[in-house]
Amino acid sequence: MTWIYLIIAGLFEVVWATMMKLSNGFSHFGYAAATVVGMVLSFGFLALATKHLPLSIAYPIWTGIGAVGAIIVGLVFFKDTIAPITWIFIAMLVIGIVGIKVTS
Repeated sequence: MTWIYLIIAGLFEVVWATMMKLSNGFSHFGYAAATVVGMVLSFGFLALATKHLPLSIAYPIWTGIGAVGAIIVGLVFFKDTIAPITWIFIAMLVIGIVGIKVTS
């Protein structure tokens, strides 16, 4: 269950980052409120995960899920563009996340 909490925490990190973008500098109350709710849930599930996982494992995976998720949301929903060389580093990030999980 601990890993499920960590994955949920990472997904809520993507949610709050997306809502923050949509809030347009916190000028749209609904999105600003969703940002705060997403943050609370993300930190809450991370706290549950760190009860049984070492911080040295949980935190990098949490931030990695958030980073890769934010990249995907940016590409799909906000039509962000990424330089071709950046894809190499995104792949390294994913490999690192998987590597940490597999070796822990």
